[in-house]
Amino acid sequence: MEAETLAPLNLLMKAKSKEFVSRLFHEAFRFRNSGGVFPKAIVDVTSEELEVERVHVVELLKAASALVHYVIFEDVSGGKDIMNLFPSDLNDKLKQLAAKIIVENLESWKASAAGQQISLPQLLDFDWRIDVKTSASNFSRLAMPTCLLQLQVQDLPSQVDQVPNVQNVNVEFSRETLDTMLDGLGKIRDQLSSVAARTSAAES
Repeated sequence: MEAETLAPLNLLMKAKSKEFVSRLFHEAFRFRNSGGVFPKAIVDVTSEELEVERVHVVELLKAASALVHYVIFEDVSGGKDIMNLFPSDLNDKLKQLAAKIIVENLESWKASAAGQQISLPQLLDFDWRIDVKTSASNFSRLAMPTCLLQLQVQDLPSQVDQVPNVQNVNVEFSRETLDTMLDGLGKIRDQLSSVAARTSAAES
C-alpha cells in the first residue's frame, strides 16, 4: 500500500476525541467497498467535527477505508505492521491510536467481512421528496401528491478485492402504497424486536 494514499489521515489530528476517531474507522469499515461514495449525513457530521470542507472529508474516508480494506484482506494483524503502513510524517500518537483501534476491531471486522460475502446487496443511503403530478391520463390524478424515494444500493463484489458497483434505484409511491409499505415495515420491525428479545433472554 502506498503511504501517500493514507496522507489524508492527517486530518484526524483535528478530532476532538478518541471516540470520534474510533467511530470514523468503524464507518470506514462499513463503507470500505462503496467505491468512494459515502452517505451525506456521515460526511456532514465529520466535516462539522473536523471543521474542514466536505471534499477533504471524502478523501479522509477514502484513506481510512483503503487502510481498513488492506489490513483485512492482506492479513496484516500486528500493531507495528499497521503503523509501518502510515506515511512517515503522520503524527506518532495518531499512528498509535489508529493502529490500536484497528487491532481491537480486526477480528470482528474479518468475521463480518466474511459473512458479507454471501449476503444480499446492501442499502447504503436513501433520500426522498414529495412530488405533485402535473399531468396524467386520468384527470382526477392531476394534482395527486406522490413520494419519490431514491435508494442507494451497493451490489455484491464478484471477487474479494473487487469494489462493487453502487447504483441509485428510484421508486414512486402513492399515499396508499406508502401506507401499506409502512405498515409492513412496522410489522417487520416488531418481529425483529421480538426475535432479538428472545435471543437476549436465552443468552442470559
